[in-house]
Amino acid sequence: MRPEKANIVSELSEALKRSPFVLVTDYRGMKVADFSELRHRLSPARAEVHVVKNSFLKLAMADSGFPEVGDQVAGQTAVVTGEADVAPVAKIFKTFATEFKLAALRVGFVDRAALSTTELETLAELPAREILQAQLLGVLLSPATRLVSLFNQPAAALARLLSAKAEKEGAPAA
Repeated sequence: MRPEKANIVSELSEALKRSPFVLVTDYRGMKVADFSELRHRLSPARAEVHVVKNSFLKLAMADSGFPEVGDQVAGQTAVVTGEADVAPVAKIFKTFATEFKLAALRVGFVDRAALSTTELETLAELPAREILQAQLLGVLLSPATRLVSLFNQPAAALARLLSAKAEKEGAPAA
């Protein structure tokens, strides 16, 4: 392999190693303006999309420890990598693909584990990480809230009973 090609594979391999996720997509039919729009949408999620040669991608993935992708890397291929969470990126990508009827996901990887397109779409449907954390916190705090309420009920019932007895006897309630 020529040095410049080896350099490209090496740089791609490093990008794949740094990224917590990799999405492989087919960009057939996309115009430059569409590609620019996708890049613009991915930027706030700290993700990038790059067009790569299939042979370079296969070599870089093998070098980076990814499982064999076989025929899922064929045709016009682009790779989405990023620095943060994959869920917002998958959501952006799904919205883009729906709006433009372009850029179908082929396969994805999260922490080197392969995900099918169905799994990636499910991931795109999840709420943001902060919302999931808040929901989890609510679930974890719910038993404690119920326990405190349970402990307070006998005292509240006793106070209501004493108040009712005091009213019945005609004495002012304390």
